[in-house]
Amino acid sequence: MKLASKKDVEAPIATVWAALVDFETWERAAMRRGVEVARTDQLRAPGVGMSWHARFSYRGKQRKVDLSLTEMAAPGAVGFYLVSPAVESTTRIELMEMSAKRTRMHVTTEIKPRSLGARLFLQSLRLARAKVDRRFDARIAQFATELEARSKPPARQAGA
Repeated sequence: MKLASKKDVEAPIATVWAALVDFETWERAAMRRGVEVARTDQLRAPGVGMSWHARFSYRGKQRKVDLSLTEMAAPGAVGFYLVSPAVESTTRIELMEMSAKRTRMHVTTEIKPRSLGARLFLQSLRLARAKVDRRFDARIAQFATELEARSKPPARQAGA
C-alpha cells in the first residue's frame, strides 16, 4: 500500500533539514509518547546506517520494530526502512526549496505485509482508502507544523 502527501513548511530549507535530521530530539519525542527507543548502531555522527529498535503498545498489543536510515542527502532527501514481524515499510521525505522562507515537503510511504494478519489488515485499509489518505495527510500536516515550530526562534520574554 502506497501513501503520499505534500505539505509546505514556512521555513527555509536549511532550517527544515536541520530539524528533520535532529534524531536525538525525535527519539526524546517518541519516549515522551511512551515508546521505548534504543539506538542499535555505533555511528558517532548522523548518517546512513543509523538504526533504532523500538517497542510500543498499539491496539492493545506490544509491538516491536527496527528502523534504519537508508538515505540522507542534504538538504534534499532522507529515507527510512522499518521492519517488524507483521510489516515492512519504506518512507522517503523529500525537501524542495520553494522560496527563501518556504519549503515543500513530499512524504511517500510504502507498506508491505509480512504475515497473513497484516495482509488482512492492509486489505481493510485499502477498502477505506479515502479515510486512510485523509488521516495520512492530516498527520503529515501536523508533522510540517512541528517542523515549523522547531524552526522558529524561541519567543523572547518582555523586559529581558
